Amino acid sequence: MPFTNPEPEQIKALLKGVKTIAVLGFSPKPVRASHSIARQMQRYGFRIIPVRPGISEGLGEKAYRDLASVPERVDLVNVFRSGEHVPEVVEECLRLGIRNIWMQEGAENEKSAERALAAGMTVVMGRCIMRDYTRLCRE
Repeated sequence: MPFTNPEPEQIKALLKGVKTIAVLGFSPKPVRASHSIARQMQRYGFRIIPVRPGISEGLGEKAYRDLASVPERVDLVNVFRSGEHVPEVVEECLRLGIRNIWMQEGAENEKSAERALAAGMTVVMGRCIMRDYTRLCRE
C-alpha cells in the first residue's frame, strides 16, 4: 500500500502543536529554499534549529552538525536533503525519539516514509511546510 499524507486537518493539528523545528540540510545562502522557508517559519513564531555540518549558526540560532548533537527537544525534523539521504535521517529520528518528520518537496523517499509511519512517527512527504502552514493555519 503506497504512502499517503495525513489529511489537511491532521497536518493543521501537527503544525499547531509544533514549537521547535530542526531544519536538516539548512543552507546559509538566503536564496536557497531551506533558508528562505526556515526564515519564514521563524517569522511565524517557530524556533528553528539549523542542522548542517560546517556552519556554526543560521538565522541567529546555533547550528548543529547532526540531529544527535542538538541538546534540546525537537518537535519536528524538516528535511531538505535528497531522497537518497532520507533513510539515515529516519533511522536517526527513531533512535532519538523524534516523533514527527516532514520531507520537503524533493526529499521524498517512499520506503522511509512507510518505515517511519510503521514505527509510529507522523510523516508528511513531498509538501512544503511553509505553504501548508500558510494555507491551513494562518486563516
